[in-house]
Amino acid sequence: MLNTEAPSTTHTGLDLYPTEQLLEVLIDDQFNAVRAVRQAASQIAAAVDAAAPRILAGGRLVYVGAGTSGRLGVLDGVELLPTFSWPNERALALLAGGRQAMFVAVEGAEDDAGQGDKEIHELALNSHDVVILIAASGATPYVLGALQAAREAGALTIGFANNPGAPVTLQAEIGITLDTGSEVISGSTRLKAGTSQKVALNSFSSALMVRLHKVYGNLMVDVKPTNVKLLRRTVSLTMHATGRDETYCRRILEECDFHVKTAILAILNKISVTDAEQLLSQCGDDLRLALRRHSDSSHV
Repeated sequence: MLNTEAPSTTHTGLDLYPTEQLLEVLIDDQFNAVRAVRQAASQIAAAVDAAAPRILAGGRLVYVGAGTSGRLGVLDGVELLPTFSWPNERALALLAGGRQAMFVAVEGAEDDAGQGDKEIHELALNSHDVVILIAASGATPYVLGALQAAREAGALTIGFANNPGAPVTLQAEIGITLDTGSEVISGSTRLKAGTSQKVALNSFSSALMVRLHKVYGNLMVDVKPTNVKLLRRTVSLTMHATGRDETYCRRILEECDFHVKTAILAILNKISVTDAEQLLSQCGDDLRLALRRHSDSSHV
C-alpha cells in the first residue's frame, strides 16, 4: 500500500473529537507538508537550475496532473501572469478531464494514459520546454502517458510525487519526492499531500522567476497591474526602490505603461523612459545588469 493511502495509526478516534481538537489535529498535520518540501529543497533547486536556461531560450512551462494535483498545477501557472507578467501562452496546464475537471470531478479521466500522451503531442513540444508532472500517488496513468510523450519530444521533465520510488519521479529527468506519509483522514491527499504540492510548486516557480530576472532585490518588479490593487502596488514598489515621492513615481510609470522595471531604471539612472526601455532590452530584461551597465558607461 502507498504511504499516502495507508490508514494513519494516530487519531483513530478522529470522528469523536470535539471540534476545536479536531481542527488542531488537522492544522498541526499541515506542518508535516512544509517539512516534506524542505527535505526536497535540493531536488527543487536542481529543477530550477535545469529549467532556467531552457525557459530563457524561449521554452514553455507545462503543468500536468489530475484531480487536486492537476488543479494545483493550473493555479500555479495562472498566477504567473499577474505576479511576474509571464505570458499565458508560455504557462500551459493539462488537467485530466479537461477544463471542466477544474470544477467538477471527471471520473476515470486520470486512468487514461493515452489521453495524456495525445494532449502532450498536440502541444508540439521541443527541447526548450519544461513539463511539470504532479501526482500524489506518483503512478497516475494520465500523468505517466504525458511524461513518456514529453521525454520523447526532448522536453525537460520534472516529476512531483508524495510516495518514495514512484514511477513519475523515477521516469522523469528530475524527480522530487514530497514524502508526506499517511493522512489524518486516511487516503485524503487533498490534505497535507496537496499542501506540500502547493508549497513546492509555488517555491519552484517563484525561484524560477527570480532566475529569469523578474525580481529586483526582493521586489516583484515585473508585476502586471491588472487591477486597481496591483496598479497601486506598482507605485509603492517604484517609490520603495527609488526613494522618490508618489507623484513623481506615478508620472514616470504613466509614461511606461506602469512597467516597474522601466520606471526604476529611468528614475535611478536619470534617463528617459525610451532610453530605459532600450537599455533593458539590451540587457535581457535584467534590471540589475542594466543599472550596472549604465553606471559603468557613465564613468568611461
